[in-house]
Amino acid sequence: MNSSPNLVNVLREIVSNGSADASKIALLTQEEQELIKELQEDHLLGEALLYIESIDADKNWEELKERIKIKKNPIVINWRTVFQYAAVFVCLLGLVYVFQNKTNKPDKIVIPDDAIQLVLENGDIQVLSPNGEKQIIKKDGGVVASQKENQISYTSNNSIDKLVYNEIKIPYGKTFVVTLSDGTVVNMNAGSSLKYPVQFIKGHNREVVLEGEAFFDVTKDKKHPFIVKTRGMDVKVLGTKFNVSSYKEEADINTVLVEGSVSLSSGAKPNEKTMLVPGEKGTWNNQKTAIAVEKVDTRIYTEWMTGELVFRKAAFKDIIIKLERSYNVTIENNKKELWDKKFNASFNKNIENIDEVLTAMGKIQSFSFKKEGKRITIN
Repeated sequence: MNSSPNLVNVLREIVSNGSADASKIALLTQEEQELIKELQEDHLLGEALLYIESIDADKNWEELKERIKIKKNPIVINWRTVFQYAAVFVCLLGLVYVFQNKTNKPDKIVIPDDAIQLVLENGDIQVLSPNGEKQIIKKDGGVVASQKENQISYTSNNSIDKLVYNEIKIPYGKTFVVTLSDGTVVNMNAGSSLKYPVQFIKGHNREVVLEGEAFFDVTKDKKHPFIVKTRGMDVKVLGTKFNVSSYKEEADINTVLVEGSVSLSSGAKPNEKTMLVPGEKGTWNNQKTAIAVEKVDTRIYTEWMTGELVFRKAAFKDIIIKLERSYNVTIENNKKELWDKKFNASFNKNIENIDEVLTAMGKIQSFSFKKEGKRITIN
């Protein structure tokens, strides 16, 4: 029964104990209090309670509207025959529920900050649980994608003839895997988002938009180049494996090539192409006139997929940013001389918690810290 919960509780208490607490009765509306009084006078409390607990107000709503006029006309009821007119009885008992649920606008859904969000083409947001399973359904009932645990996979569908986009947003502290309709696998790092077509269309480049960090294992298709667009640099490939990092809070946009080849171009000079070979990193930011290329150990930039955090001659201020993303915490540093200190370190977030990481670093640079919930203060 979907009647007013307060009303039902008072009825139960009176039927069981012969009376109800005055404070509970005070929570009822004036109309509900009058109803209780009339039922008591006519010795119908027990029958009323049994009826309430057996009826479905939603199911009988259409019948209720036909039987009564919910406007300005007063409702006069003979309680001795009330159970012959169930719809009227349900109307009175469920008055508050009915008006709230049938006429009010629904409350805005609050999405937790640590939720993985899938934004559909119509703006609807679905929350994906890392341990859950669900199907993403189109308006016509067709299945667009299937999610299982920390991965969502899109299916190839030739019946789709226009570009329709989804966007996935990964919060701090979590990672996720997206398999696109062409079979390309994208490992998403914490604090990242990816906008992509539900279905790649013949005759169009395979374009996605990245904010944050992701590792791409691109399915080869010479006729349809794969392009990763970031806030300042485009990465164009045919089929290869590479990592792109383009966080807003970091000045540099980095592309590290593991396998194959990629072509880089900046937003400032889109016609100037820079080619990478495996083992190279291309770096650009809006303070530079060209994309800088250097040889690197690619493992440093890709082991985050297994939970590994690798720092080589990394400034403490940069390490803090990555720790905040990986562990979903906020770190305030009150020991300013630490900012530019360089560290070489490796941690695995799947094994070592943030307390253990900071304790180890604190022994090297002589600092202590205090942790309150997700907030950490370094002293």
